[in-house]
Amino acid sequence: MSRAPHRPGAFSLIEAIIAIVILSVAVPAMFWAVRDAAERRAEPVMLNRARWLAAEKIEDVLADRANPSRGYAYVVAANYPAESPVAGFAGFARQVTVAERGPDLVGAGTGYKVVTVRVDYAGARGVTRTFELAAVVTDY
Repeated sequence: MSRAPHRPGAFSLIEAIIAIVILSVAVPAMFWAVRDAAERRAEPVMLNRARWLAAEKIEDVLADRANPSRGYAYVVAANYPAESPVAGFAGFARQVTVAERGPDLVGAGTGYKVVTVRVDYAGARGVTRTFELAAVVTDY
């Protein structure tokens, strides 16, 4: 009666060392890729929140302009204090600037106000990002 050749069921020392070397090279790269993907997913979300916060404040200014008891004269930066942080949005700061302009919207003059809302926030990588949205309010 002949016996079948014996096959070892475990890894040899060389195979274990090769596996450890491969894992030590591959695992850090995988973790880096996963972290980078998470940061890339977060950036558009943060930008979208900044856009929404800026649009919300622009709508407030436009509503004040249209309000008969407030009107054009009410639209000055002093009536829109800086918010740091914005209530309910930790990490976001918002400020409004108002510049009186002439009809060309560049030079000095009256009758037009350029309202700019600036939202600052910390991006996914901790770098401060800025989003600005502007609207023109008229006295006519």
